[in-house]
Amino acid sequence: MCVKLTILGSGSGGNATYLECGKTRILIDAGLSGRQIRERLLKINRSPETLTGIIISHEHTDHIDGLAVIAAKLGIPVYTNRLTREGILEKFDKKFCFKIFQNGESFEIGDIEVEVFSVPHDAVDPTGFTFITNSGKIGFATDIGCVTALTAERFRSAQVLVVEANHDVEMLQNDPCRPWSLKQRIMGKHGHLSNESAAELIERTITENLQHITLAHLSQDCNRPELALKVINKRLQTIGATQITVSAASQDRPAPTIRLENGKVI
Repeated sequence: MCVKLTILGSGSGGNATYLECGKTRILIDAGLSGRQIRERLLKINRSPETLTGIIISHEHTDHIDGLAVIAAKLGIPVYTNRLTREGILEKFDKKFCFKIFQNGESFEIGDIEVEVFSVPHDAVDPTGFTFITNSGKIGFATDIGCVTALTAERFRSAQVLVVEANHDVEMLQNDPCRPWSLKQRIMGKHGHLSNESAAELIERTITENLQHITLAHLSQDCNRPELALKVINKRLQTIGATQITVSAASQDRPAPTIRLENGKVI
């Protein structure tokens, strides 16, 4: 059974990822507008009406902006934890079909087993995920302030990782448009991963199973795809893991679909 993973868009302007396994089709976060989610799904010959569910990592706008249009209007189940549900309801006066999970547990959506774990970020109860299928394992964390042993442990043995590489530290420090208080928040333990911190997480995660890494949530002002890729690839070369391919997700368009089958990225 082939697993298909497509990052529809990722960055400070909105995050949404499509995951398909057999007849199970889920959206991981819905931070693009409802219109953009529909248009980008159509680009891969899918539509919101076929979604099995939507999983929400935390309540920030760039992860839930399209939720009311997509989930409430179409009656698609929304999987999240209790505190994130409360945050969603504070922002939208809509009725949702919530399916509540607890951090640290696992549950199934069709052909996909979802493991949920806590991550450090400045939201009420933010989560990372691993998605386990008969074809392999995907680790997913796009907003995480610092590298933790728990995240590295959950990501181990994955064939595919989606990992935040939000900013280049020097570019962020020199950015004239952000106040110092915001820069401190971004660089803090509950902010966002720098390129170097993403490289550290990847190094602590690597096993012989890992074949592909997608860097996500890149800042449009304080990072560049070529910078992030350079840092990660240099770290992989240093530790002799040059067989792993690395790509960077875009804010503006869907990334190429990653296909995973029988434990191999194809």
